[in-house]
Amino acid sequence: MSDTPPAPARHAAGGSAPPRANAVVAVLAFAGIVVSLMQTLVIPIVPELPKYLDASPSNTAWAVTATLLAAAVATPVAGRIGDMYGKRRMLLVSIALLVTGSVVCALSDSLVPMIVGRVLQGLAGAVIPLGISIMRDVLPAERLAGATALMSASLGVGGALGLPSAALIADKFNWHVLFWTSAVLGAAAAVLVMVLVPESKVRTGGRFDLVGSLGLATGLVSLLLAISKGGDWGWTSGTVLGLFALAVAVLVAWGFFELRTAQPLVDLRTTARRQVLFTNLASVALGFSMFAMSLVLPQLLQLPEVTGYGLGKSMLYTGLVLAPQGLVMMATAPLSAAISKSKGPKVTLMIGALVVATGYVLNILLMSEVWHLILASCVIGAGVGFAYGAMPALIMGAVPASETAAANSLNALMRSIGTSFASAVAGVVLAQMTITFGTTALPSQDGFRAVMATGAGAALLAFVLCLFLPRHRPAAVPAIPEVTGVLDLKQA
Repeated sequence: MSDTPPAPARHAAGGSAPPRANAVVAVLAFAGIVVSLMQTLVIPIVPELPKYLDASPSNTAWAVTATLLAAAVATPVAGRIGDMYGKRRMLLVSIALLVTGSVVCALSDSLVPMIVGRVLQGLAGAVIPLGISIMRDVLPAERLAGATALMSASLGVGGALGLPSAALIADKFNWHVLFWTSAVLGAAAAVLVMVLVPESKVRTGGRFDLVGSLGLATGLVSLLLAISKGGDWGWTSGTVLGLFALAVAVLVAWGFFELRTAQPLVDLRTTARRQVLFTNLASVALGFSMFAMSLVLPQLLQLPEVTGYGLGKSMLYTGLVLAPQGLVMMATAPLSAAISKSKGPKVTLMIGALVVATGYVLNILLMSEVWHLILASCVIGAGVGFAYGAMPALIMGAVPASETAAANSLNALMRSIGTSFASAVAGVVLAQMTITFGTTALPSQDGFRAVMATGAGAALLAFVLCLFLPRHRPAAVPAIPEVTGVLDLKQA
């Protein structure tokens, strides 16, 4: 099977994209950036949350953990519902949840409503895979590769730009303004989607797999909770070991159930296809690799200079240093699409993995100056841009159009699991490899190098996994029967 997504239809004679296609791409990319902004919004105020919410640091950490868990559960479920009842409709529901959660957080002065708001925000985690799936259904064939690469890059762009923006807002205004800003941006995205993005007519129909969704939610929450809280609760504690055991038992039982149900939440037979399976495995490795950088570079920039390797910079300065990475990711999207078109997305993904590994090696060798970290983060950002642009193409090239949203959502979940493992592994490494200043233990320079070496290793593992992907074959453009509901946008 080709690793290039089958083109739903060709554009009318002339070969240029209709003006409305540009608007669709811009609006969906903007929605993706808004969601990724939401995920980084709270980072600058995490140290201050105990004071703001009158709660302990261990309890306020749930403002981050709750969003992670909610996004993990919502992403595959929202993807499946989108395939069944309409991707644009589900996209609007997701954005509405983001806006609602942002307003709840903006009105919060205590822990419980803050966590409720962050859960609602996390439920919007499926916006990017839903947007990619809409693109497959409504865009002309020649625009699809570049558009999906740009949509994938929006995850990094929003994250990179969100950190300095959030730090600036938190520094100059009341912290509630962060969430009012998120609400306004989300509302703007919703309006733009309603006005400019058409609904796809490609549907699977059928009955929603409630039992499967509850089983997957239970297994994922158990797994990610154990990973994210293992460092705090103790990796050998009864709670953490019990959560891991519950996750394994539930997910195994869930897998057997999904294989035997007529309309599963996740079609495991499709997921087991070589192209989908190894793309998802590579996504876990690359998610791990990408997040390792996010854990190391901010600490290097903010640790005091007296350590000999810290650069003593503020959060705002740190955000500005890391912002170019997101711009590089966006700039590489067209190049990623061009390589995928000529050589196949498998080659693009392999290039991305090697570039990420190269960035980590540079960072191990060069970490004493600000420009060193800018260079390393931009190289890694370029690699992530290549890789994340190729993944949707590989997924969409191996699944039916009616399962696109669910398949892309599962791929996004795999990346999320990779980032969760990165956080846990880096936390263990940095907690074990420390130096002491007075009474304070800080991560050592060798600890940071070990995490970066692990990130490079994860990227190389992704490269090896890519070797098992099918070889690229040019995809024929099939005739589309009218029942698929190809939108007028393609003939506009």
